[in-house]
Amino acid sequence: MAEVVIYTRPGCGYCVRAKQLLGSKGIEYQEYNVWAKDEYMQDMLRRSGGASTVPQIFINDDHIGGSDDLFALDRAGHLDPLLSQVSA
Repeated sequence: MAEVVIYTRPGCGYCVRAKQLLGSKGIEYQEYNVWAKDEYMQDMLRRSGGASTVPQIFINDDHIGGSDDLFALDRAGHLDPLLSQVSA
């Protein structure tokens, strides 16, 4: 399975939706609350090229984007193949 990382914050409905979609597919993910530690926010900003909204989602170190981007990949039939790739 792919390595999935999601940066979130409490009270974020988009974060909940993205995690529900991943969970419905049986995908485990690493979650980082950007409000818990400044280093998580800095890491997210660096990895995403400056995107400061949450969630920010990465699959096998590739930046997917936010919740809307994740759902768009799923609707287009591209998410499952990404999630089935083994991380390098």
